[in-house]
Amino acid sequence: MKTKYFDLIDQTYDFPQEEFQLKDNNLEFHGIDLKGLIAEYGAPLKFTYLPKISGNIHRAQKWFAKSIKKHGYKGKYHYCYCTKSSHFQHVLNEALKNNIHIETSSAFDIDIVNHLKSKGKISQDTFVLCNGFKRDKYINNIADLINNGHENCIPIIDNYEELNLLQSNINGTFNVGIRIASEEEPKFEFYTSRLGIGYKNIVPFYNQSVKENEQVNLKMLHFFINTGIRDTAYYWNELLKCLKVYINLKRVCPTLDSLNIGGGFPIKNSLAFEYDYAYMIDEIINQINQACQEAKVDVPHIFTEFGSFTVGESGGAIYEVLYQKQQNDREKWNMINSSFITTLPDSWAINKRFILLAINRWNEEYERVLLGGLTCDSDDYYNSEQHMNAIYLPKYKKDKPLYIGFFNTGAYQESIGGYGGLQHCLIPAPKHILIDRDENGELTTKVFAEQQTSAKFMDILGYTK
Repeated sequence: MKTKYFDLIDQTYDFPQEEFQLKDNNLEFHGIDLKGLIAEYGAPLKFTYLPKISGNIHRAQKWFAKSIKKHGYKGKYHYCYCTKSSHFQHVLNEALKNNIHIETSSAFDIDIVNHLKSKGKISQDTFVLCNGFKRDKYINNIADLINNGHENCIPIIDNYEELNLLQSNINGTFNVGIRIASEEEPKFEFYTSRLGIGYKNIVPFYNQSVKENEQVNLKMLHFFINTGIRDTAYYWNELLKCLKVYINLKRVCPTLDSLNIGGGFPIKNSLAFEYDYAYMIDEIINQINQACQEAKVDVPHIFTEFGSFTVGESGGAIYEVLYQKQQNDREKWNMINSSFITTLPDSWAINKRFILLAINRWNEEYERVLLGGLTCDSDDYYNSEQHMNAIYLPKYKKDKPLYIGFFNTGAYQESIGGYGGLQHCLIPAPKHILIDRDENGELTTKVFAEQQTSAKFMDILGYTK
């Protein structure tokens, strides 16, 4: 009878996988000895495996290049990184090794852009696409960037006021984009996105405010939907509506030459994850190419803004199971030495699921459990895996430490969790490790941040002032 944890994983999923292997009954991630990482740095800890960032960028660039060549597509492809997914310097430094561009969403993003320019990480040729609802500070920072010669800074107009605000602060001519307010799936609580300008209003807006405006050139149409790029009738219908707008706009706007199809590539959230990235990209290029050829207009340059796809699969979090509580005849609570609310906030806020696997003891019997965090909040728990309404882990034994890992957590979790600030119930943020490979391909590790201390909390709370 197969009762070991390895047996469960092996008969439930195709295992091992590209990034997950087993060595001496301990889990490895991209060849990283996770048990060794725990021995050196302790748990809880978070880590970022930097080569995965470049790896995913290369994959997307390769898929687009292949499809562009296949269809004889006349436009160029530009990969942009959506900085709000993770603003950390180590993430931007790694991403910018790969001939990419940047998408911003707030005023302070421009400070990061200026820092990167001063360090030679980006140049005047780097596209900086400025999304989001813009008010004084953001407008001023965008204007300063353009006034200092960064012509490839393209603010994306989100509402009718922004154009006048930008014109008042920018000297000379500048380029802009317009964001489409997409229509969401019927199951959403709202019908039209709060971001952008409605489909039917874009051409009239251009004719009224941009066409005869000698200071402004419209270069880009921006399209994005919350559900992301998926092979559904809804996505293809919205893309075709976007292409109709692009074609109608291109016929009256000769400066329009780019289409931004946003972000929204999914990342692996289960060992059973399947998504045909190459097919989706090929079909998107094909649809754009066909629509423009039929309408006899030039095809646009393609921009994407991949955030989670860029950085998500580089991250992980490791915890130790501290104790097991048998709360009734069928619920066993494994208590971790951290908090889900503070370290993986999406698991609590939007019920997001990550890949969860035991780090050690794969050759031992398993049991069904619930996972609880350290805070006194009843919502601080994690109760199921993707495609499985339960969690199964090696049996808890007081004399045998059990470590568990959550993988592909690299996007949004630190910023949403309030990195470096107060944490719920004053549970400290864990140590953060950066993992890279040297010129010989050997793994290297270094501490990016130590675990938060009581002294830091006391200072934030004002007790030391």
